Amino acid sequence: MNDNGNTLLGVLAGTAIGAALGILFAPDKGSVTRKRIAEQAEATRDSIAESTMDLRDKAASTVASKRETLDHQLENIVSDVSHKTEDVITTLEKKLADLKTKNKKLQKTS
Repeated sequence: MNDNGNTLLGVLAGTAIGAALGILFAPDKGSVTRKRIAEQAEATRDSIAESTMDLRDKAASTVASKRETLDHQLENIVSDVSHKTEDVITTLEKKLADLKTKNKKLQKTS
């Protein structure tokens, strides 16, 4: 995500610099050149703001998606642990029943 943001910023900066240089070297009056520079600066600012908003929205969407995936995985893990715990309890109950049976047999022979 950071590389994409840096690349996008570099492209936008390069575009702005190129446009500004093109305007500066154009054979127009100073007032016309200043007006073009101001318009280009405003357009670039709007473009950067829009790109920043898009990047923020994508980041928020990615975070929400990852959170949802993590919640789902955690839910599955808890469910699996619960099933395994139930299996262990069932096994222990069977062993306890066997031990009680053996203990009763020992008590009868004594």
